[in-house]
Amino acid sequence: MTSSSPPRRTIAAVLLAAALLGACQRHGPPESDGLTFPPPSRPVAPIISPAYSDEATRDRDREAERVFERLGVRPGLRVADLGAGEGYYTVRLARQLGPGATVYAEDVNPAFLKGLQARLAREGFGYVHTVLGAPQDPKLPADSIDLALLSHVYHEIENPFAFMYRLRRSLAPDGRVAIVEADRPTQSHGTPPVVLRCEMAAVGYREVDFLPLAPTENYLAVFAAPSQLPPVESIRPCQQ
Repeated sequence: MTSSSPPRRTIAAVLLAAALLGACQRHGPPESDGLTFPPPSRPVAPIISPAYSDEATRDRDREAERVFERLGVRPGLRVADLGAGEGYYTVRLARQLGPGATVYAEDVNPAFLKGLQARLAREGFGYVHTVLGAPQDPKLPADSIDLALLSHVYHEIENPFAFMYRLRRSLAPDGRVAIVEADRPTQSHGTPPVVLRCEMAAVGYREVDFLPLAPTENYLAVFAAPSQLPPVESIRPCQQ
């Protein structure tokens, strides 16, 4: 049979392909956004372990307890643990927020994430969403969280300007970023507060709270997400 019109299945396939292409163009991974960010002007520490310290010691110092209290972590809050590693904060967030909560655990290391998935299943936190991120993009869904928590991971982020820029799309309009770090040089697996403040400000984040976590050298710094991101070309590395 001959016809000047293409078969219906062909038309459907073309329409489906066009729809998928449109979806990719609208919702494609931000790393394909063509943006180029300046590198930080200080060392980036290598990722060497899925854990900062043993959990019993951290609990004796009431680290998570004090951080959650300061941040007002309560049921209904949508939270992401970025650079989750073994899941010190992930399991405590899941326990605090309860079943039905929106909790994401993100890491760039597939082996770390696999170990965390096993832990979450073993401890009954199957409702936590695990996400394999990229070095310069956490890969979270758009407008999916109210709070992003980064614990002892900021100094290991390949490019903090790119990462924080792309994280913004996943935060609610009044979203916050909470960073737990040690007050020491980045090459020694910490971040001096002055460096953190400068780099976060370069991407438009505004510091709204700061809490020393004595008796350790750790601290909690909290930043409000920018209402509008700055032009990428205006971002400048911080001078040390």
